[in-house]
This record gives sequence, structure tokens and C-alpha cells, in this order.
Amino acid sequence: MTTPLIQSTGRRKRAVARVRLRSGEGSITVNGRPVEAYFPSDTHRRHFVEPLKVTETDTVYDIDVNVFGGGMTGQAGAVRLGIARALVGLDPDYRDVLKKAGFLTRDPRKKESKKYGLKKARKAPQYSKR
Repeated sequence: MTTPLIQSTGRRKRAVARVRLRSGEGSITVNGRPVEAYFPSDTHRRHFVEPLKVTETDTVYDIDVNVFGGGMTGQAGAVRLGIARALVGLDPDYRDVLKKAGFLTRDPRKKESKKYGLKKARKAPQYSKR
């Protein structure tokens, strides 16, 4: 296995993705499995390949991803951010294109934590007057 050209990290919600780009012909593996086996949904696969399509580098690099935490959608978002950051690390000229498309912005939304005295983050117990 060749050494990676660059490594980067992407996060979304509770998901964390470590992305490694190597020179190759465009194969993608996620947690040691082919991307079709890990992300069976075509929507998720299209979601994180967008930075490669915008920069027209989908057949230039092999991508190895290690992702954990969160659900499938959060993991796909984390992989997308990791790939976009790695591309900018390799070629700073891609920054304008990826920034304009919104791929370099980390999604700050997370699950709100539960508060004491409440049933969930904001749901209060039913009020009883008598």
C-alpha cells in the first residue's frame, strides 16, 4: 500500500471521518470495505463524492476512509468535509471552488443535551394545577 499524499479529518454531529488520499484511479474504501457495501444508499454516496465532482478529480485519487460515530447521514457529511479539506490541502487553488459550493463549512448542528427536571432537552413534564 502506498503512502498517503494527505490525511484530513471531517466531522458532523457525532460522526468523525479520517480521510486519506492516495494517487490512483478513483477507488473508495470505507472502513476497509468498498463504498457500495458500507453506504448502500445512493444518496449518501452521491453526497460525499460531490467535492470530487466539482474539482473534477474523481478519477485521480484513491480514497481510504475510517469513519465512526453517529448515523449514516452524519457519517456521509463527515466524509464529504474530510475529502474537501484534503483536496484543499493538496491544491490550494481548489479552495475557492469548494468554498463557493459550501463544502468547506462544517455543519455546527448537534443534538441538544437533556436538562435536569425535564424529560428531554426542552420537553417538560405535564403541568398540573391541582
